[in-house]
Amino acid sequence: MPFSAAEIAYLATQPLARLATVDDEGQPDVVPVTFELDGDALWVGGSGASFLATRKVRNLCSHPQVALVVDDVPSFDPFVARSVRVYGVAEPPVERVGRVGPGHYVRIVPTVSWSWNLEGEPAGDTWYPARRTIHAAPPPGGR
Repeated sequence: MPFSAAEIAYLATQPLARLATVDDEGQPDVVPVTFELDGDALWVGGSGASFLATRKVRNLCSHPQVALVVDDVPSFDPFVARSVRVYGVAEPPVERVGRVGPGHYVRIVPTVSWSWNLEGEPAGDTWYPARRTIHAAPPPGGR
């Protein structure tokens, strides 16, 4: 199932995400990244060959399961938070032109996502209910 229209609209307004990977010893690592939504997949990457030498690329080449969070807090009074969280499978880097220009990018195919409060409503007495979407089963071997 694809992202909803509200999720697509929200993701289009956000320039920054946090990408979580895991290294060979099982140590999680999270870094801020620019991203773009292209159809049903997300792309993260950057210009220059240095992107290929980053910890995140080394990690996802060994362990392609990743998590990506896009969120913001447009107001503290009243408190308003919005978010999309994606679990997915990363593919090896490819050369392409992306949000930050030509460079190397990793395509992330979502398997499950959650979103909440994309309408931007105040929190109230309870936290926001989440919308959960099953996108696709991860391929055998995680790729």
